[in-house]
Amino acid sequence: MPVSPVAAAGAPGPFAVRDCVLVAIATGKRAQSLRELRDGLQSVETGSIYFHFWGRLLRPRLDDTEFHNDFAVWARHALHDRCLAERLAVLDPADFADLEQLRQELVDVVEERIEETETLVARRDQQFSFRLCQTVVFDTGVRIARPEDLAAAIPAMSLGSIYFHVIESRRREPVRIDDFRHWLAQHGDRYDALCQQLAAIDPYFSSLAELRDGLGRVVGDYFRAVPV
Repeated sequence: MPVSPVAAAGAPGPFAVRDCVLVAIATGKRAQSLRELRDGLQSVETGSIYFHFWGRLLRPRLDDTEFHNDFAVWARHALHDRCLAERLAVLDPADFADLEQLRQELVDVVEERIEETETLVARRDQQFSFRLCQTVVFDTGVRIARPEDLAAAIPAMSLGSIYFHVIESRRREPVRIDDFRHWLAQHGDRYDALCQQLAAIDPYFSSLAELRDGLGRVVGDYFRAVPV
């Protein structure tokens, strides 16, 4: 896992802006029926659960954007089960303490649907392929010296940078929060109010562009209202 781009101890250094891309990796696990999906969910690595929820934010979204994770999309378009798709689509991974809890909720939702309906089977060419991802990180060379400079820096960041600093950062032990709050916290309690506002932004049910706009707006409004 990449190291945090902020200083670990002592006086806070500048914020180092990173960028990233995701490389999808096949697990070899596939599902053609609802029962096979359940079995796959029970045994696949948690990294696959992560990819099929969060990874969609950084991938080109050419399919149905009404459903926010790959499992819901497959249920809708391969199994033609809108009921299950809607139940899966409302799951917010940010609501769960870890990926194991999210996995269990997925399994529970799918098992409940199995009890309600006959076995649903997709066409062979529409099997669900469980995948993992490798995050490839780049140093952009951009450094943010002062917290107030975030107001101009965030709107100028690439979507890959937003993904790395807000989504990917939440997987890094032991902090498990976005890099902006981590960096601001190193300046003492001066920016606690701003950190609380940033924490209130749900990163899941929006595009990365919308997330970037929301973060930029919150930070910009804060520094316009609070003397530097």
